[in-house]
Amino acid sequence: MGTLRIAEHAKKRHYRLIDQVKPLLLADDRDDVSHIVDPLDGDLPHRRNDRKVTLSSDGMPGLRMTGRNHCELAYDLAQPRIAAPAFLAAATLSGAPIAGDEETIALLTLARQVALSNIPVLIEGPTGTGKEVLARYLHDSSERRDGPFVAINCAAMPEAMLEAMLFGHRKGAFTGASEAQEGFFRAADGGTLLLDEIGEMPIALQAKLLRALQEGEVVPLGATNPISVDVRVVACTNRELPQEISAGRFREDLYYRLNVFPLRIPALRARPGDITPLAFAMLLRHSEISGPARWINDDAIELLVNHNWPGNVRELENVMRRAMLLAGDQGLISAAHIRFDQPVRGLEGEASPPRTNSAMPGAEADQANQTDDASLSDIAFRSESQAILRTLEECSGKRGETAKRLGISERTLRYRLATMRDAGLAIAGARS
Repeated sequence: MGTLRIAEHAKKRHYRLIDQVKPLLLADDRDDVSHIVDPLDGDLPHRRNDRKVTLSSDGMPGLRMTGRNHCELAYDLAQPRIAAPAFLAAATLSGAPIAGDEETIALLTLARQVALSNIPVLIEGPTGTGKEVLARYLHDSSERRDGPFVAINCAAMPEAMLEAMLFGHRKGAFTGASEAQEGFFRAADGGTLLLDEIGEMPIALQAKLLRALQEGEVVPLGATNPISVDVRVVACTNRELPQEISAGRFREDLYYRLNVFPLRIPALRARPGDITPLAFAMLLRHSEISGPARWINDDAIELLVNHNWPGNVRELENVMRRAMLLAGDQGLISAAHIRFDQPVRGLEGEASPPRTNSAMPGAEADQANQTDDASLSDIAFRSESQAILRTLEECSGKRGETAKRLGISERTLRYRLATMRDAGLAIAGARS
């Protein structure tokens, strides 16, 4: 988290809270600073990108944004333990990981050691656990921190476009190539390239990626001479790549080239110490500047900590944004404002459960559920999903045959299935 600077009065008055949280504020090598002050310290000078946290013991507990990187935390001096998760969220620099759980602290400590080398890193973990945040932490903790950090989602674009975006192309290399592009590898020269959803990369393109990793050079589309690049590659996946290798969808040699040092992020339910600090971080992220002070009471925290979190941090963010909306200007988030996402929907021919409006209590919810309020995009998504799964079942789970029958590419089918999984659809196993 860069450097922590504690002003004189803050150190004297809030030492119990600061001493409790300070070991959790993991360092990286960024130049940014988190300033911890008390109102008696006055308006100390700080740079635009620095974080400033004003600690106060006046009034009711609350956390609010008072400027772009400035927040205020009011709490009871006699109960620093209750305020510790909020202070951890407030003092962590924007974009840095928040670690309140021992397992996460151990993971980030290991990541900081790995960052000192240039070896490729494979980050594994379920969807929504914060793999890109960890990749950014690796970059910020490395000697490449002053270089570019470039991220590309391998599942978000067609194969031909992905190749051109990764390795670049010359003018006229293909139809529509009206000008040359350097590509993400060359854009990340001297820095870090994040390949998100690496398990979705077409196997034909994996061979070219393997050569780029082995030789440290790329050949743009339409070119004949290789261009040297100095790039540290970090790859992320929510798939079990050994299973993908067995199914013939991922190259074994590329796996071992990327898997020099694997880092696995556990599901959020496996690191409960992160839940409360992350919840307060979501309050700050989605609060208006100079808006009302907000707090999460004990009953709401108990609900959050005991939830299973199938959607991980992404689901937590949804829940907190929903709670903020329901709490309105009153600021205090209670158990009544916590509405969890709907459970995973089955997709093997069974009927979908009745839709319920979990954000509306009592009779209002009953009335709302009597109307079909699905948007056109929801209806289209459900129809497309049913068609894909029906065809997948008819083809005994064979994705190649399914794609051919649907008139789409196998890569497009993989993307559709990934989208369905992210939407909470339970999909039976498919194979090539």
